Amino acid sequence: MSASEIERTLVRLVHEIIEKNDGAQDLALVGIRSRGVFLAQRIAQMIERIEKTPIPVGTLDITAYRDDLSPLAKPVVQKTEIGFSITGKKIILVDDILYTGRTTRAAMDALFRHGRPKQVQLCVLIDRGHRELPIEAGYVGRKVQTTQDERIKLQLREVDESEKVLLVAKD
Repeated sequence: MSASEIERTLVRLVHEIIEKNDGAQDLALVGIRSRGVFLAQRIAQMIERIEKTPIPVGTLDITAYRDDLSPLAKPVVQKTEIGFSITGKKIILVDDILYTGRTTRAAMDALFRHGRPKQVQLCVLIDRGHRELPIEAGYVGRKVQTTQDERIKLQLREVDESEKVLLVAKD
């Protein structure tokens, strides 16, 4: 995907979110570190422009909730920043790529440590299949069938100084 394709896809996702939620009432976005945070911020800005309503955006680090890290690994836990109450809100978790579903499961565990939302929805830019858990996104930018020997790499201008989605062979 090129930068313009990513932009058009986000615009479509924003309209789907607004339509499914009958506007932006009680809506908040929580981006999963790292690239899901930037996508959540962009989506929130687009919703705000359309609905004329500020949308709270939080950042969720799921490192401590992952079940696929080696016990010997020393992961770097970054800050979770949710500066609003999630209780009673419709939370849209935003991630870049949906693969096995383990990241989403960990994100829900981490999210519920901050309160009890009215509803949790999942928005992803890319769904590459190969689920290990029964998790599906309600909002999908693009489905890309991959093999186990391939991976999806998302580059965003906020961190990579370029904007594209690449299908690459695993290292």
